[in-house]
Amino acid sequence: MHRSNHRVLCTIAGFDPTGGAGIGVDRAVFAAFGARARAVVTVETDQGPDGVRRLGARDPAQVAAELRRILAEDDPAALKLGALGTLAIVEAVAAVLAEMPPRPVVFDPVLAASAGGALLEPAAIPHLVGLLGPHVTLLTPNLPEAQQLAARDDLTDQHALARVLCKQGWQAVLVKGGHAEGTDVVVVDVAFAGAGEDDLVWAGAFEPLDGPGIRGTGCALASATAARLGRGDGLGEAIETASHQLQRWMRDAHAAGRTVLPPLRRVEGLLQEESEE
Repeated sequence: MHRSNHRVLCTIAGFDPTGGAGIGVDRAVFAAFGARARAVVTVETDQGPDGVRRLGARDPAQVAAELRRILAEDDPAALKLGALGTLAIVEAVAAVLAEMPPRPVVFDPVLAASAGGALLEPAAIPHLVGLLGPHVTLLTPNLPEAQQLAARDDLTDQHALARVLCKQGWQAVLVKGGHAEGTDVVVVDVAFAGAGEDDLVWAGAFEPLDGPGIRGTGCALASATAARLGRGDGLGEAIETASHQLQRWMRDAHAAGRTVLPPLRRVEGLLQEESEE
């Protein structure tokens, strides 16, 4: 694996003018983990708590040119992919990743906004694994996204869904359980790096937080995981750290009465780590 600049991270995702999701959240997370952010906007949205009202996809050639320049000039340690909008943009991003030295890539497959509204054209979904699978270190779908990607609406078991997606060609899959039914006691997330039971990488159980739903949590988890992978963590360790940090940020949001993540506190321990490098 190419060793890149661990102080730089890049997000390739959608722009939400409210700052509650997409690139705005990604950049805040990168900063909280002590990294400088680079960003490539894929789609421009008009969205809010009532869903996506407008989606404007950018020119795929421009997306590719910006990503290629950032990878060549800034050499980010890890990438986070979010909303990609169209098949043409998926193809453009995949082509650039194939050109460059490999590095950790975390893909939050944002198929729709949490409040409603498509963020990826349906025609692109069957092509995601073929185009991006070889380059993506970790796929992080929520339960409905995992069902859609696996074409298994009948399957509700997160372990089984993760194994199905790995069998399809994704290198590793973290299926998030926040959308599962019957999560009054705990929310369970599971990560597999293979199609067998022995390929379980990580599993976490979290007490549900008492408060309204919070936007941008999927973006934050994927970005935090990318940040830790970029600093050299193993996959399970990176997911563990990112998941527990997200829980802290969500508790901060509820304490402040917010439905989006508040300004993010710098992650504890990084200053000591940097002084030792």
